[in-house]
Amino acid sequence: MDEKEVTYKMAIEEIEAILKKIEKQDLDVDDLGNKLKRVNELVGICKKKLHTAAKEVEKILNEMET
Repeated sequence: MDEKEVTYKMAIEEIEAILKKIEKQDLDVDDLGNKLKRVNELVGICKKKLHTAAKEVEKILNEMET
């Protein structure tokens, strides 16, 4: 799935699903590495989206002050 298609909510839900599988030990060692890489990608997507949202809020607040 393309990064731009992934919403923040979708990323969080996928991370949670992967973590549940890890907690239940439902993953074999080979799949575990791939899932951890995916979690890392998803965390990066979430960070970008949060940073963008924070910048937008800051911009709006600055515009409201003027």
